[in-house]
Amino acid sequence: MTYSTYSAPARAGFSFTSSAAAVCKGISGFFDSLMRAMIVNSTAQRRLTLVEQLNAKTDAELAVLGLRREDIVRHVFRDVFWN
Repeated sequence: MTYSTYSAPARAGFSFTSSAAAVCKGISGFFDSLMRAMIVNSTAQRRLTLVEQLNAKTDAELAVLGLRREDIVRHVFRDVFWN
């Protein structure tokens, strides 16, 4: 009795190693994006908190800091929007 097996040739250009690397790269990219989003959110929250704190001050307190009420947002976001 003869035993025979059938095996199909691998698809050209397909490699388990390259596929696994692509999956790992995709997962890594997802977590990188998630981390960047968390950092941006944290930074934005700190800035908004600072705007609220400065808005709560009186005009005299702002003058001591060298600020006018209409310049609070410009001051807090100066490195982002106004150079």
